[in-house]
Amino acid sequence: MKIDSIAVGDYLSKNGAFAQRQGRFEERQSQMDLAVCVADAFNDDGIGVFEAGTGVGKSFAYLVPALLWQAKNDERVVISTGTINLQQQLMQKDIPEAMDIADRRTKAVLVKGRQQYLCLRRLRSALDEGDLFTEDAADLGAIASWAETTRDGSRSDAPFMPPQSLWSRINSESDGCMGPRCPFHDQCFVAAAREAAQDAGILVVNHHLLFADVETRLRNAGLGDAAVLPPYGRLILDEAHAVEEAATSFFSSELTRFRLLKQLNRLSFARGTQRAGALHRLEHFLPGSEPLGDILPALGSLRDALGVLDAAGLDALGVSHTQRLTPERQIQFEGVFSGLGRVNSALGEAASALGGLLAGLGEGESGDIPGLFEARIILRRLSEAQSFCKDFLGWEKRGDSVFWIEKNRLTGRAGGEEWFPRFVETPLEIAGRMNEGVFTPVKTVICTSATLKTGGSFAYWMGRVGLDRADKGRVTAAEFPSPFPYAANVLLAVPADSPSPQEEGFQDYIDRTIPALIEAASGRTLALFTSYDQLRRSWESASLRLGSRFTLLKQGDDDRSRLLERFKGDLGSVLFATDSFWTGVDVPGESLSQVIIVKLPFNVPTDPVTQARCEAIEHRGGSPFMELSVPDAVIKFRQGFGRLLRHSQDRGVIAVLDRRIIQKFYGRFFLEAVPGTKRFTGPTDAMIQAAARFINTCPR
Repeated sequence: MKIDSIAVGDYLSKNGAFAQRQGRFEERQSQMDLAVCVADAFNDDGIGVFEAGTGVGKSFAYLVPALLWQAKNDERVVISTGTINLQQQLMQKDIPEAMDIADRRTKAVLVKGRQQYLCLRRLRSALDEGDLFTEDAADLGAIASWAETTRDGSRSDAPFMPPQSLWSRINSESDGCMGPRCPFHDQCFVAAAREAAQDAGILVVNHHLLFADVETRLRNAGLGDAAVLPPYGRLILDEAHAVEEAATSFFSSELTRFRLLKQLNRLSFARGTQRAGALHRLEHFLPGSEPLGDILPALGSLRDALGVLDAAGLDALGVSHTQRLTPERQIQFEGVFSGLGRVNSALGEAASALGGLLAGLGEGESGDIPGLFEARIILRRLSEAQSFCKDFLGWEKRGDSVFWIEKNRLTGRAGGEEWFPRFVETPLEIAGRMNEGVFTPVKTVICTSATLKTGGSFAYWMGRVGLDRADKGRVTAAEFPSPFPYAANVLLAVPADSPSPQEEGFQDYIDRTIPALIEAASGRTLALFTSYDQLRRSWESASLRLGSRFTLLKQGDDDRSRLLERFKGDLGSVLFATDSFWTGVDVPGESLSQVIIVKLPFNVPTDPVTQARCEAIEHRGGSPFMELSVPDAVIKFRQGFGRLLRHSQDRGVIAVLDRRIIQKFYGRFFLEAVPGTKRFTGPTDAMIQAAARFINTCPR
């Protein structure tokens, strides 16, 4: 049954329920218009692409119609987000308040990936083998105590953050669940979470979990069946600008020595004269005097082969951080091919030996024999690793994928470091999967973000995610501008005399300029970088000059949420950040009066996936720079720009230290993509003075 779209807007008007709940309510026409468009998309089984500027209040604009629809049709709505911060805001504040506004009640559940939950069966196994893992004994004991009292069982509910190495041994796994046959099924945290989700009218998930569900449905089931998520027909993609990156990451596959060694150690692990693992729990049920005589040597050969492959991968990388497999680099990858072939053969031998051993135990219930279920899981994962090796070796026949290797660093408990290669296969594009798995089967899809347009059009984003392949009659695209007073409250400052980021003197320049801008703002600054190495050097330089006067926070020194809380709580603090801090950072008020964008956020030109996508554009006669590099950078620039004004009374400076924005022809695409502001362009010293004057007129 359809909902009254006009009435939906009225809920958010000056005479509506929202206004009655707010002491100082400001009617936002853009919010009301967005709510009407969302309601129409629900009514028409449509796809809505809605850019809502900062301050529109898009959460309420989609939550009110979603709640009204769910109540009238008893149909589940899934809301997928890109960040934990937004999930928490939705669950703790926005959804309860939207229920009051719409006067509708339904169960809303935050659905986490099952790897976030403790598995009691695996915890018991780890405790039984505790003597072999003395370095984790204290943490394991603390988790065991917590497991007796927690009702949630998720990692975030623990009173401390368990080390990842330990958590990976005791968390729940999608292909490692025994279901009703598990001796702990009645106490299972995942089962309880799934049951809660089945009864919910609103599910809040992250993009990664959504794509896990999409993949399962593409492979096994339709939307009418339970997969990772219960059945649903209406989907809201908030923070939709991050969808392509999230989908690309999810649909990539990889192989590393440590990932495979983890599986081998679950089969057989030795410390001194003690042995543990699934094979040794099975040993007493196997015939013969030496039942593990074939499998243990095969596992040893596989370990050796993985060491050879690692050495070949590091050799192929040389001094580079990443290398993509191309026809021109085949000679450079010869050692990698040889190593992969050896690993592939060793995987086949190990899988064959393990499969033969398990076949001797018959088809009885896995729960009847200790270690049997675990061994079957590992056999499946060895086969999956073998498939990856075959795909990598046959890369020339897989033109829809990018094959590459990346150098990673492992830091040990004693502080030592070890470099290892990560072998990756990434889809060249995800548009087809998105159209087939999301836009075609789901009856209503709402895509919303503050940053979906480039060059005044939605075409770039829609093409990247596959909406250009969807039924055109179902798609509606609209922009809802920010009500915030950018023209009066923001100064966009650009130095005309800065070196180009490619010039040798750029690092020295930002090392001098950033501290001066921090002083001009009396701290209260978010400095956004595109390179962690550059961030670290600038932070070190600023610390020498300003460390006694301001709190200088650096990404990587603490958990992301704790860093943000410290930044918000200390009015004299400065946060040096990169990557994820360009998005999802919400610091209203005095704590943030200045955002420094050090460089225009172009993708690293050596990124292997970007390289492959650029070549694909070149092959069809297009311009990779204008069709990919600039639009990508514009969207990220708009995200960084949006960190400053989070409330209508906020005021401050956005300093862009990259003069290409005013001197290169493509700079106009960045400037035209953000709201109109006051602007200053001139020598650096004058820019700093202008920033100080503007900030000092801010009401305190």
